[in-house]
This record gives sequence, C-alpha cells and structure tokens, in this order.
Amino acid sequence: MPSVQLMCGIVAWYSPSDRDLLRTGREMLGRIVHRGPDDTGEALVGPRTWLGHNRLSIVGLEDGAQPLAGPRGWAMVCNGEIYNDARLRETLAGYRFGTGSDNESALALLTVHGPGALDRLQGMWALCAATPDGRFVAGRDRLGIKPLYWAKTGGAVLFASELRAFPVEVQSDVETFPPGCWWTSEDGLVRFAEAVTETAIDPEETERRTREVLVDSVQRHLMADVEVGVFLSGGLDSSIVAAVAAQEYARRGLRLKTFSVGTTDSPDLAAAREVAQFLGTDHHEAVFDAARAIAALDDVIASVESFDASLIRSAVPNWFLAELASRHVKAVLTGEGADELFAGYGYYHEHHPAPGALRRELVRTVSLLHGLNLQRCDRVTMAHGLEARVPFLDTAVVTHAMSLPDEVKVLGPDGMEKAHLRRAFTGRLPDSVLWRRKAEFGTGSGAQDLLTPYWESRVTDADLAANRTAQVRSKEELAYYRAFRRALPEIRPHAVLTRFAVA
Repeated sequence: MPSVQLMCGIVAWYSPSDRDLLRTGREMLGRIVHRGPDDTGEALVGPRTWLGHNRLSIVGLEDGAQPLAGPRGWAMVCNGEIYNDARLRETLAGYRFGTGSDNESALALLTVHGPGALDRLQGMWALCAATPDGRFVAGRDRLGIKPLYWAKTGGAVLFASELRAFPVEVQSDVETFPPGCWWTSEDGLVRFAEAVTETAIDPEETERRTREVLVDSVQRHLMADVEVGVFLSGGLDSSIVAAVAAQEYARRGLRLKTFSVGTTDSPDLAAAREVAQFLGTDHHEAVFDAARAIAALDDVIASVESFDASLIRSAVPNWFLAELASRHVKAVLTGEGADELFAGYGYYHEHHPAPGALRRELVRTVSLLHGLNLQRCDRVTMAHGLEARVPFLDTAVVTHAMSLPDEVKVLGPDGMEKAHLRRAFTGRLPDSVLWRRKAEFGTGSGAQDLLTPYWESRVTDADLAANRTAQVRSKEELAYYRAFRRALPEIRPHAVLTRFAVA
C-alpha cells in the first residue's frame, strides 16, 4: 500500500465540561483553510473532544483522509510526515492498519504503546488524538518543524496549527506548544525528546559521513507521488540540497525543478542561475521590487504571525518564492537549519569563538528554530498550499552535525564559515558557489535594501522613541509590529516572539 504524505492544518478542542465544541471548532478550522485546500474532515470524539483537519494531499487522494480512526474508538489528526513509517509498520505487525497514510503509524504507536512511544517517530509532525471515554493526547516533533499552539481557558484546552485560528476572546491565552513534548489531561506536559542528541563519530570520517548522511536525508525527503522542487537561493545550503536532488531525479529519468527569488540585480538570483545551469535543472525565477514588497507586507506579517524585522525581511522574498513554486509543484525542499548546525552565521564566531562556547550556542539556537526560520518556512509556503521539507533538520542529520568535533565548525584561517560542509561536497557544485561567503536570505535577495530604508524614511525618531519596547527595537520593527497588531490584536507578543542572536 503506498505511503500517503500530507501537509495540513489541525484544530482540536478538549473540554471536560459541556461546551459548544462543534460550532467553535468549525470556525477555527475555517480560519486556516489555506493550509489544506483539498479536503476538510472533523470528528466529535465522545462528549469532550472535537478534532478538525484541513488537508493538502501530496499522494493518495483517495486514501488517508483525516481524522484517522483506530481501535477502541481512537481518532487522530496529524500535520506532517513520518519518514520511518515503513519501519514502524514492520515493528507494529500486530496492528491492523486501515490506510496507507504515514500518519497512521503515529496513531498505531499511541494505541499500542501510549504517548511515551512518540519518541520513535522520525519526521516533522504535530498531532492531537482522543478516545470517546475522554483520553486525549497532543504532541509535537522534537524540533517543532510543524507548528502547534494551545490555549487553556475556562477548563477547556484548544489546539491549532496557527495563531489566527483561535477565537479573539481566547487569543490572550495562546502559547506555543513546546517541541519534543506531549500532553495529556492526566499527566500534564511531558518532554519525550531533546532538540539535540549526540553520538560518537570517528574524526577521520567526518567529511565522508557528513556527505552520506545528507545525501540519504535528501533522498528520503524526495519520496512522494508528485514532483518535489527545491528552493534555490544560490547559497551553499540550498545548492547542496539541489545538487543531491538533481542527481537523484536524473537517476529516475526526471529533471528537477528549482526556484529562486530576488530583486533584478540581487546576488542570489545570479548565483542561483549559475547553480541551475551547472546542475541542469528546470529553473524558475520570481523577481520583486519595492512596490511589490511593500504591498505584500500585511499579508506576509499576518501569515508569518511575527513582527521580528529580520524574519519579515526574509519572509517577503519567500512569499513570492512560494507563490511561484506553488504554480509548478506541491512540495519543495529547502536548506533551512544548515547554518544553525554548521555555524554559518557570523555572530557565532564573533561572540562565541571558543569551541565549547560555540557548541553551546549552536544547541541553543537549534532549539529556537521553531519560533524563527521554521515558523517563516511553514507559514509562507502553507499560505500558498505548498509543502516545505527540511532535509538538514532530519533527526539523523541533526544528531550527526551536533556530534562533529568542535574544531571543524570554527572559522578557517581565511575566515570562511562552514568550511567542513563545503569540503564534504567538493566537486558537486561550481567552486564559485561552493566557496561563496554567507549572505543571509533577506540580504542576498535584495529585500533588506528595499525594506529597511523605506521604513527609516517613514517612521520618525519621535514615533520610535514613544513606542520602543523590549519587543520593538527599530523603526522597521515598529511598522511590522503595527501590522501584527492589526492581524492579531489580542495575541501577547512576548508569548510568540523568539529572538535568535541574543546570548
């Protein structure tokens, strides 16, 4: 039976008292229909729980509709992909699977072994499951690749994939559901996995092993019954993903589709063209200017559900990129996570140059990705009905990268970052790209040069002084904060805002 892989939006409401679950649940689900335009499903599970699901089908249109049903009345909604589904089915041979959905292996683990077995899932996922007799489980993958929020109010607990789903009267109570945790009404919040684990690596085998673990991850992330494209910025990380994916597609007799974005003369567009030509991909470009960027800001901020200036700067070009890619494919691979695993940002080396300090900061920032790059990656793609996959953040890759000897991640004599990763893929890319210095996406795409000066000229010093807070640090951020407030008037900023380079 073929695997069914889905991206979607989920909503759940657990209440020990008699509440109007059906009406409110449907209203919440309707606010995130963009996450799953292909189908909608719901289930009232006993008197206490309502589950809702908006579905974006990647394969198996006739199989895998949710909520999924299991033995003893179990029902589950899940957003994500379980990459070790086939292996789990082998180990759960006594369980009678009813669909080919990879998500059903999560339901099988819950029904057979309970929530303590969720640590066996490899992939990106957020789920809610319930039984008619009142049992309820919510959980989220160890890195928080897929989103999940919750709010406790009036004895009820509400869950949803996005902030906008929650009723306005509940928004002040919304919090991020922590990655690597599960929750039940009996046991409360329980951590089942840390963001980062380590294992022993032979120092002589680091580059070969880095190459092998990434190739394996990209190949697994390409598994689908539809075409999968690649977001190609022309930087090291997305170019590595594209190189591996292009080779795998060529082996299948297919030509990989790649997508890049930028202003007319941006360095990212030029570098992406060079990589695409080198790899022989079917390449597509989205070009934007100041007028398009400014016009899109309200939609971007409402979608990303943040006002962090650096995050919004990168989200704007990603918005146009996702819009373009969604016209050609239903899923894409991205290079998210490589900088946090292999110390790609300059501030790592400026403020944490010692190997031990660098390692601690990498662990910290990997654990924060769910509220930063992963939030942006999920929201801008799902806003356009597009699935984003992150092969650098596969459990095996994260474990390998965080187990590398400290000295391979410090800057080389020439000041080049990620030299280890570059050496591991020598020959797979043009040297001009392989050894291109890091440019953050908001900069390389040209977005920063358009947006930052625009707001500097339109927000006065006095306006910023009157509104500066711990959350609002610049004129640009003040403009984004106001748009955030218009979109989500009751959400508490400190409950959802994550800062990256602060330690």
